[in-house]
Amino acid sequence: MTIPIVLVAGFLGAGKTTLVNGLLREPGGRRIAAIVNDFGAIDVDAALLGASGDGIVSLRNGCICCSLQGDLLRTLATLLRREPAPDAIVIETSGASDPAEIVRSLLDPVVHAEMPLDTVVTVVDARHLADRPALVDDPLWRSQIDAADLCLLTKTDLVGPGELASVRAGLARRRPASLVFDVVDGDVASDLLFFRGGHAPAPAGRRRSGVASDRFESVSWTSDRPLSLARFQAAIAQLSPRLVRAKGFVTFAERPGERMLFQLVGARATIAPTIVPDAAGVAARLVLIAELGRLDPRAAAATLDAAVPAGAAAPCPDHPR
Repeated sequence: MTIPIVLVAGFLGAGKTTLVNGLLREPGGRRIAAIVNDFGAIDVDAALLGASGDGIVSLRNGCICCSLQGDLLRTLATLLRREPAPDAIVIETSGASDPAEIVRSLLDPVVHAEMPLDTVVTVVDARHLADRPALVDDPLWRSQIDAADLCLLTKTDLVGPGELASVRAGLARRRPASLVFDVVDGDVASDLLFFRGGHAPAPAGRRRSGVASDRFESVSWTSDRPLSLARFQAAIAQLSPRLVRAKGFVTFAERPGERMLFQLVGARATIAPTIVPDAAGVAARLVLIAELGRLDPRAAAATLDAAVPAGAAAPCPDHPR
């Protein structure tokens, strides 16, 4: 069993706690534990989150990117031993935190094997950035944006159209527009951030096109034959500009019998060995998530079909409708 982690970063007052509250209220079928790193002696954020659930752990009087990093790892180990263990963990950093060091700790092979880092999301206050355009040159702000797989833009209702265009232009200097999403009152589909746990996977041998939320669409694809590594990489390179994220289990013809976990979130893609089994006869199983209208399910399936080596049987007979 693995417990995925979502790391929430962003400047002071950007809306991180509102986002975490939203995830706790609408967890998508997951039991979510939240770790809060409130900077200072008064644990304000933990108190705010307390109304949303009982899985709140507070790290006080320090920043988890430096003085409390050991406490963070010990807290994660404690959550892993809980009965029942959470399905997922949200870590809310202090607004004074540089997430790069936290990310490095979470990507340690020992930690990542049991608690993989699913998504780094940075919350950006549109009003703050409009009032302080020079913020785009602030080293801490830039580090928070650069660490993000996805950026969530808040308080867009408090800025005019011209200001919003300038805000987006400032963000575009650090992150592609396709990885920036507007969020109102912390309302974001949990499947956008957590790509493991929660909902059941697609049945083996079926492809489907479904709606992950009223804003995002998911497409599932399976193959009963191993894939060509080079062709799979080419297929993902072709699809990735239209994807928010993708995840699945794959087996490659070049490495028979070795099951791999593939994940793409934002511009970050990983392929790593996994011991997680899949249904008998399934060599590859992928889920793609994109904003509505950006991904043609049939074309996406055809692109992935091309990753099956020539002469292999077709992955399965039914394409998404």
